Amino acid sequence: MFKSSSILVGLEIGTTKVVAVVGELSPTGALSLIGIGQCASRGVRKGEIVDPVQAAEDVRAAVAEAEKNADVEISSVYLGVTGGHIQGLTNRGVHQIVSVDRDITEEDVQQVIQNARAVVIPPANTIIHTMRQDFMVDGKPGITNPVRMLGSRLEVDVHVVHGNDNRIKTAMRVVQGLQLRLDGVAFNGLASALAVLTHEDKEMGSLVIDLGAGVTEYVVYAGGLFKHTGVLAVGGDHISNDLAIGLKVPLGRAEELKIRYGSALTQPELKGQTVNLENEHGLHVRTINLEHLNRIMALRVEEILQLIEADLAQSGWLDHIRRGVFLVGGGARIPGIQQLAEQIFQLPVFLGRNGSINSIQSTQDQPEFATAIGLVKYGSIQQKRQTGWLERFRDTLSGLIPH
Repeated sequence: MFKSSSILVGLEIGTTKVVAVVGELSPTGALSLIGIGQCASRGVRKGEIVDPVQAAEDVRAAVAEAEKNADVEISSVYLGVTGGHIQGLTNRGVHQIVSVDRDITEEDVQQVIQNARAVVIPPANTIIHTMRQDFMVDGKPGITNPVRMLGSRLEVDVHVVHGNDNRIKTAMRVVQGLQLRLDGVAFNGLASALAVLTHEDKEMGSLVIDLGAGVTEYVVYAGGLFKHTGVLAVGGDHISNDLAIGLKVPLGRAEELKIRYGSALTQPELKGQTVNLENEHGLHVRTINLEHLNRIMALRVEEILQLIEADLAQSGWLDHIRRGVFLVGGGARIPGIQQLAEQIFQLPVFLGRNGSINSIQSTQDQPEFATAIGLVKYGSIQQKRQTGWLERFRDTLSGLIPH
């Protein structure tokens, strides 16, 4: 077995499945994925836990399978959270440089970031992430590191992701109730982006859309920085529900029809085509019009993508996306969705793949695992930051101790 300190586990408690991905961080900082466990999810609706007891059972099963496949003992996880309650906003902090020589110090940088964190969010919410963006010195934008620059006014933009405190803590308590330590909590949309985007993708400007069963999350990276986020409380389950209502069939049968015959694009060749439904005894029950099924599904998928496009156009971030759109989550497998997204966003569209981490083949090209993989990547970034801080602290102590 590996040393526990080198093991990182990403845990996604999703609407249709719970996934635990195990990563190994080498002494040189290289990250590899060594195991995965999953279990059907029963206690989650629209990305949020509605039955903690059932959710705990499913988490236990997924973690146990991950332990077996990776040959490790899991004692802690990085937990992903999502839901329609999660929001993002950008806020600007301002700090006046009061030193006589106007030399900007690290303390000035920390102070302006602290000022930017002072955002007004709903009383019931808590901050999940504060993502630093560009600095400005005396009105000059695009500054990545203002330390040692001269100026009288320092500004910084931060993107704050926040959500309902009780709903987030419910997920945390499920994990902690299984005697698992929480190494950290991260927004699922951020995790998915970390899994599929390269440094170049982030620099050029990319949109990552995670089409889950209960919710659809999306994030924008531009200039190498996290710029925008959003969550729609609509996902694959809503498509199935539309089909169940429109075709007058049970929800389970609607899900089967969606997987077998569904598409994100209307297909004229389906005009007049039908499929016969049979019961468990093989007897004919009714006939389904495939053109009608196709139209219902295509309209809902188009609506989801158009809502995202409208938000990005209104916020101004659509013009900053030059690399393209990356689709992950189970919905990324819908036939025709890449072509539909290209029509709506007028950008290249790719199926998101884990390209930045050495991976077991079972997870490499499966968009459904992007969030859990990204949580492992998030954990590795946090550990490297902590290691870097400890090294700087040791260097400081070493400088203070006489030799």
